[in-house]
Amino acid sequence: MSFLSPLGYSSESCGYCKDASTGRRSPKSHSGASYYVSSKGLTVGVYQGLVDRGWRRSGTILYKPDVLRHCCPHYTIRLPVESFAPARDHRQAVNRWNRYVLGDEYLKEVAKLYPKSKEDKKRQKNGFDLVTTVHESEYPNLKRPPEPAHRFEVTLEPDDFTPEKFALFKDYQKNVHHEAESEISAKGFKRFLCGSPLKRETPDVDGKTLHLGSYHQCYRLDGRLIAMSVLDLLPHCVSGVYFIYHSDFEKWSFGKLSAMREAALALEAGYKFYYMGFYIHSCVKMRYKGEYKPSYILDPETYNWDPLDGELRELFDAKPYVSLSRERRLGAAPPSAEVDEYIHPSAKEAGEAVENGLSLFDLKMPGLMTAEEVEEYPLDQQAIQVGKIPYPLTAEVLTSWETGDIRQPATIKGIIAELVACIGPDVAKETAVSFG
Repeated sequence: MSFLSPLGYSSESCGYCKDASTGRRSPKSHSGASYYVSSKGLTVGVYQGLVDRGWRRSGTILYKPDVLRHCCPHYTIRLPVESFAPARDHRQAVNRWNRYVLGDEYLKEVAKLYPKSKEDKKRQKNGFDLVTTVHESEYPNLKRPPEPAHRFEVTLEPDDFTPEKFALFKDYQKNVHHEAESEISAKGFKRFLCGSPLKRETPDVDGKTLHLGSYHQCYRLDGRLIAMSVLDLLPHCVSGVYFIYHSDFEKWSFGKLSAMREAALALEAGYKFYYMGFYIHSCVKMRYKGEYKPSYILDPETYNWDPLDGELRELFDAKPYVSLSRERRLGAAPPSAEVDEYIHPSAKEAGEAVENGLSLFDLKMPGLMTAEEVEEYPLDQQAIQVGKIPYPLTAEVLTSWETGDIRQPATIKGIIAELVACIGPDVAKETAVSFG
């Protein structure tokens, strides 16, 4: 079972609204809003369900952005890896790195000692093999002798803290993200990228051992840790959490290299999809995720997946908030029909309204269950965990349960109802709401 502790809806300053020339936040007020929970234990199946409802995690904190009211709306994006067609610059990045690792002398000697067959030459000429290419320069896969110019190894490891990993993180934050050294701490690194609440599992699927849970994919060159992906491996996807690399290797396009490798992991291990986190069309630096094709965007209202093609891209260029299902529904409505407008258009206004007692059901955050839908859910049977009681109870045992109302966010019933509305009925049935 999974355990979620509701933290509620709140607004916050936006980390993506920055002046292009200085990298500093604009003096103009920009803000976003999200619904937050914390978790001390999360199954991979429950988190897959949350991700497919627009959720994301940062350490043990999980959040669902209010896409409508965010100044930089966050949309979940995914890539079906069997259909992935790497662009030319993606292929070039991998090939360039492989050549650096192997070295020209190694490549010449290998061509003499191990000439390619006609079938290999034909296969190489006819197309780009993603899995083969990303593994091409890894030391365990090489034909030897001769020895390559460098020994390159990639390993999948538990997301545990080590001084080696923290040293890499510190270099990355300081030299790539230009953070002050005083702002970088081992505690922050542990909280953000180590010790995930996801429970690791290794089931056998179609004769293969599938790794599920949170892992660090570590890149080592000549024994030195030079890069690391933080990954959540879920039943149907490889979800990229964060990627760091040493500033000594900045010229090697490690962002592209890591994306190609993570897509390859999803393909060869059978995860089916590669989730790159949030697509933020209003932030130029975040649009690169849409270059991995064919990508699909999660509709924030219906949770359908829509191709990021001409129609959707045009809407993103024209509007800050986009729901393709909403556009089609409103487009099909007769001219005289009333259009249901959302209230409190800004994140700041919404956050203040919720602080003053407005229910999320009245706020109408996109993608949430309505009050009527929640009333049909067996809310009184919702599993809860209270204090040090070692087993879950049901909400109906609480003495204040009957006196509460789902539209009263300060009551236990209101708190649980809003959480269920945010996570959806399927996830709620596999979750215990944790208090204390």
